[in-house]
Amino acid sequence: METFIIDRVGGQGDGVARTPAGPVFAGLTLPGETVRGQVVDGRLEGVEIVTPSPDRIAPVSPQYGDCGGCSLQHWAEGPYLDWKREQVRLALARERIETEIEATIATPPGSRRRVALHARRDAGGRVVLGFKARRSWRLVEVTACPVADVRIVQAIPALAQVAAAFFEHPKSAPTLHVTWTLAGLDVDVTGVERRSGGGLSADARAQAVQAAHRVDLARLSLAGETLVMARQPMVAFGPATVALPAGGFLQAAPPAELAMTSRAVAAVKGAKKVADLFCGAGTFTFPLATVAPVIAADASRPGIDALKSAVGSAKGMKAIAAEARDLFRRPMTPYDLKGCDAIVFDPPRAGAVEQTAQIATTKAAVVVGVSCNPQTFARDARVLIDAGFRLETVTPIDQFLWSAHVELVGVFRR
Repeated sequence: METFIIDRVGGQGDGVARTPAGPVFAGLTLPGETVRGQVVDGRLEGVEIVTPSPDRIAPVSPQYGDCGGCSLQHWAEGPYLDWKREQVRLALARERIETEIEATIATPPGSRRRVALHARRDAGGRVVLGFKARRSWRLVEVTACPVADVRIVQAIPALAQVAAAFFEHPKSAPTLHVTWTLAGLDVDVTGVERRSGGGLSADARAQAVQAAHRVDLARLSLAGETLVMARQPMVAFGPATVALPAGGFLQAAPPAELAMTSRAVAAVKGAKKVADLFCGAGTFTFPLATVAPVIAADASRPGIDALKSAVGSAKGMKAIAAEARDLFRRPMTPYDLKGCDAIVFDPPRAGAVEQTAQIATTKAAVVVGVSCNPQTFARDARVLIDAGFRLETVTPIDQFLWSAHVELVGVFRR
């Protein structure tokens, strides 16, 4: 057994001890703690907390320490949120960017409306749902989850009945992507191996449909293909009510979504025309349309179709024009964005360096970047700054509570 003092928490959420031989990583530890364990390949195994940090608090999840999620719930809120802000500062510093970084916006427990539950059969053949264990493929059965909407947690036993229909192929490892919507639960299943003759057998489909009816799902789909829909799952984006596409993207927590959209809307106040790039089904489009006409683009045809269908569902909005377009292969050019004096873009984790390069050459005075990856945001921000924009402010948002994940909104002006 070796003893170490934790120096800091690294970007993946593990404590880091400095040693002459290099860093040693220790999960579930905090800065200043004295810990003990056995070092294996640079990681401390069998961690024992000898001297706890004054910032250590009691975890609230019954799966804490085993489940791979919520790995920072033992950290008091203040220093935990400060750490997330620091991760954004470090990412920007790597690109030599300095700006005002606001305090991290917290997301309350029980607010996650979207979770991914893995399904497996245990040794007795019982279907169990849960999350992956820390640094393992092993499944940890979930009976309670402090971050998820309570209506999802209450439905877990019933959802196991639904999952049972998707083990037809011996190699299937179903994942239920569960979303709470205005119409109830929407479930899209992935990880299902297809038979040599095609998809699920008629018997398996019938079993899935019957289970969906028994547990009153609004919709059940398989990799985006609707199997049965009792009610169209709906979500509210600003003043509009949108029919969510099967398997479509949705921000995980409504309070985090509101923090993002409100900052984007505030930043574009006074604009005559706004572009919303990587718009999905209209998360930002509809709130932005309360300020100015919007042109929206995204690669998802179902998302764009849902957005267009919802245009008439709300009053008080300016005109919206939407286009299905792959912004990685065919980014919007200055010609496409002519007349847009404000641009909002919310790309996937990989960022959008090609689209950012095009934005940099437009005449837009305001650009709002929304990101789930501070590293790629910083890379794209450098492109805009080099083109004459100033990164006015960045707001970290803790959408994925007690995880190492951090989202942000950055406002650029010139």
